[in-house]
Amino acid sequence: RIMKHIIKTLVLVCVISTLAACTEQKPTTGLYLLLDTSGTYTKELKKAQQIIHYYLANLEPGDSFAVARIDSGSFSEKDIIAKVTFDHRPSRANEQKRIFAQSIQHFIETVKSSAYTDINGGLLQASEYLNETQVSRKIVMIFSDLLEELPKGFKRDFDLPLTDFEVVALNVTKLSSDNRDPKLYMKRLDFWQKRIELSGATWRVINDLEREDALTL
Repeated sequence: RIMKHIIKTLVLVCVISTLAACTEQKPTTGLYLLLDTSGTYTKELKKAQQIIHYYLANLEPGDSFAVARIDSGSFSEKDIIAKVTFDHRPSRANEQKRIFAQSIQHFIETVKSSAYTDINGGLLQASEYLNETQVSRKIVMIFSDLLEELPKGFKRDFDLPLTDFEVVALNVTKLSSDNRDPKLYMKRLDFWQKRIELSGATWRVINDLEREDALTL
């Protein structure tokens, strides 16, 4: 009788352990892509569209994805072009991806260049959005030449709340002024690396988008 009780107890423990494993949530990823729309950089947005299609194909159920523009004042939800948390049902997820891709296509076809580039505001908005999604891994990508130009009266001298975030700069093109003085380009990259790392995030730059593993998360 004692032996039967022990066996029943062990079976019950195994069942509970199995159920707990099944209900344990899989780690999720949140990706927020900032698109620079200033000046001639809008010519680069076709590359950004290819990147977006790549992540639409590769992000998994439960993951969140948002794309927003960087313009004159980017600390605003109105700058979010498309956002989604992927459903676990394949048919629903495919519909979400189709709508997302359509929103991006419409944006790229109709976008107008911005006179200014509020990168800090965009990063602040990205941190708010990703924190709200409660994902396990938070990634912000900046598709930009990283030259910030703010309208008169705008202040961005705050600490960025990016602890445990990953920040990736994509396609950091060189400006004509950089060709005349390469130190300007290096100084710009150094500035953002220090600012991001001081905020508690990691920093990477990916310029060779043709590399096979370039966009792997």
